[in-house]
Amino acid sequence: MKCEDLLRQLNDYVDQDIDPDVCTDFEGHLQDCNPCKVVVDTIRLTIKLYKDDTVYEMPIKFHDQLHQTLRDRWKKKTEENRG
Repeated sequence: MKCEDLLRQLNDYVDQDIDPDVCTDFEGHLQDCNPCKVVVDTIRLTIKLYKDDTVYEMPIKFHDQLHQTLRDRWKKKTEENRG
């Protein structure tokens, strides 16, 4: 299996909605190809984090800075649209 083949069928593989023979090919490829392993591991972790309903609080300093930046950009954008 080539990296391109793996990437084409990646969603089905991660969702475990793929032919078992293809899964065997995937596993063999992942043992020998670290870049593809990193991609698969990252997608699995992303899905796990997405399904996790834990709420993480932003540090207040970051929260305030983010909101100020968004306000500044919004103000600049609306001024550009008027001008």
